[in-house]
Amino acid sequence: MKISNQSKAEILLEALPYIKKYAGETVVIKYGGSAMTDENLKKMVVKDIVLLRQIGVNCVVVHGGGPEISATLGKIGVETRFVNGLRVTDEESIGVVQMVLAGKINKDLVALFGSMDSKALGLCGIDGKLLEAEPLDPSLGYVGAVKAVDPKPILDALERGYIPVVAPLGIGADGKVYNINADTAAARIAGALRAKSFINMTDEKGILRDKDEPSSLIREVSASEAGELISEGIVSGGMTPKVRCCIEAIRRGVEKVFIIDGREPHSLIIEVLSDEGIGTMFY
Repeated sequence: MKISNQSKAEILLEALPYIKKYAGETVVIKYGGSAMTDENLKKMVVKDIVLLRQIGVNCVVVHGGGPEISATLGKIGVETRFVNGLRVTDEESIGVVQMVLAGKINKDLVALFGSMDSKALGLCGIDGKLLEAEPLDPSLGYVGAVKAVDPKPILDALERGYIPVVAPLGIGADGKVYNINADTAAARIAGALRAKSFINMTDEKGILRDKDEPSSLIREVSASEAGELISEGIVSGGMTPKVRCCIEAIRRGVEKVFIIDGREPHSLIIEVLSDEGIGTMFY
């Protein structure tokens, strides 16, 4: 259906106050789920980020890569095991994780930004000790908890006009590399940057009061209320760690945090530059 000139003008006018609001501000985007595996969605997300950068938003992208890691491990005959949603990462696996995250996925994303005439810089948490890690649980092997964040590599990239694209790996005091959950890494980076917003792209519409009823989407929730939703069991399963990370980001000084459905075309732009919004906002 063709959009009238009047409708086009109204869309642009609606976006104007948000453009002013976010100009010069930092937004951290956790990029994962179907938006990473569906080629059409991937291009839409990157186009959205390029647009935000063009209007003056300092975008920082933190990506995951679980499915591709599992596929690569499978090709070399290494079994993938998960405990409470976290990948058990032994000495053999961490080399593959590092190769896939910091090598293939990270550089493929940087190349995609480049194909759209935008400058991106691939980083991982090892670079400049951006993410200092410590073992999360000995039974998980080389899975790390974030001990400290030094945002200088990201700030340097932003100052030079690049979009930082960060792979969630960390470096321990012992010099060993650790696999860090991408949601956790993104939330901690957002806090360290005192970002205006942290946007977590998932394969969920947001927090649903009834998981089987999409219309029960909770559009706004405070950090304390979100904690209660976990305690009450309304938030459960794979959504629990995502919501905990959103609470963490708020408590570390991020002004607003969103969980949005990355399967929706241009969900990022709709959330940032319109009155509508499509996910759950934490405040």
